[in-house]
Amino acid sequence: MTPHDFLAGQFQEHRPHLKAVAYRMLGSLSEAEDALQEAWLRLARSDSGDIDNLGGWLTTVVGRVCLDMLRARKSRREESLEDRLPDPVISRPDAADPEQEVLLADSVGLALLVVLESLTPAERLAFVLHDMFGLPFDQIAPIVDRTPVAARKLASRARQRVRGAAPNPDPDRADQRRVVDAFLAAARGGDFAALMSILDPDVVLRADGGMLTGGMKTIRGAVAVAGQLAIFQRMATSAATHPVLVNGLAGLVNTIDDQLISVMSFTISDGKIATIDILSDPDRLAQLNLIRLEP
Repeated sequence: MTPHDFLAGQFQEHRPHLKAVAYRMLGSLSEAEDALQEAWLRLARSDSGDIDNLGGWLTTVVGRVCLDMLRARKSRREESLEDRLPDPVISRPDAADPEQEVLLADSVGLALLVVLESLTPAERLAFVLHDMFGLPFDQIAPIVDRTPVAARKLASRARQRVRGAAPNPDPDRADQRRVVDAFLAAARGGDFAALMSILDPDVVLRADGGMLTGGMKTIRGAVAVAGQLAIFQRMATSAATHPVLVNGLAGLVNTIDDQLISVMSFTISDGKIATIDILSDPDRLAQLNLIRLEP
């Protein structure tokens, strides 16, 4: 085995963790892969014999790469994830994927990723690396060019903005699925009262149809969301619906003639639907690495 092959093998061992960091930082699976590729190139060019803790070194490098990518995104005024939904990670409820389990540890749902996009790049990095991955502030500080005390303040500000902005999902997936099944039943039956009974009063609906529909639309409040019942009914009666996990939470994939038309993610909190996120952008749907829907 050559030194290059040995180094590549070590990188692969850390890859699931690194991708989890990059996905939380960027909310984009393709950009996360780009960040990992850049981290590998930097490792390949470095003197790896001088690296005492490869996992920590790679986490720091990925964090720095993601920070640069976020800053470039902001400076170019590209569309942010406040204007589009993050990339969903879809899995079958009955099929565990070890890499996806690492990627989605702590149920990093779409609703939380949208909130993370509202943070500054430095706040997001400090929050993700410390609160989600336990990296100490003395390691975070050099990445953001701050002192450890200042890095701690960044994470604290981020934590205050995140707290309450994204609902905490109920942990039991069976309970989540029962509520989603009730949503489907209400949609198919056109039952406004049944739909209202499972919606949180402050429910938020985000629907991203892509450029053809003007980007993401947001609807807030149970009455306004239930007012979309006719749209839900058309979806539920004209498409085949498949139960899936979307970012580890109960969701639906909708197809017509085996063609994917939308992905729906639900955050169930205290037995009610707190958020509904719908991705129906055909360009982005075509890029998804969709699981097999049937056993």
